[in-house]
Amino acid sequence: MLNITKQADGGKLYIALEGRLDTMTAPELEKVLEENLDGVTELVLDFEKLDYISSAGLRVLLAAHKRMLKQGEMKVIHVGEMIMEIFEVTGFSDILTIGE
Repeated sequence: MLNITKQADGGKLYIALEGRLDTMTAPELEKVLEENLDGVTELVLDFEKLDYISSAGLRVLLAAHKRMLKQGEMKVIHVGEMIMEIFEVTGFSDILTIGE
């Protein structure tokens, strides 16, 4: 299960994820991003309450990152230990902008 909370403020989009980002839930996030990224110059993804991310979730993150490189910036904040470990093993820690 994944809860997605979003707040838009002009060109900034803030999305908080809670639960698991996996094969079952990744399409939900993909849909939210597709529907909301037009005109966004700053995308902030808050992972404070994200428990798990699978390769399907990583794929959605990579697609969002590639799109945001063309139109602005993307930052992932409040990344927990387990998710950070996955980012480090997969090399995503070198690709993504990870903040506080």
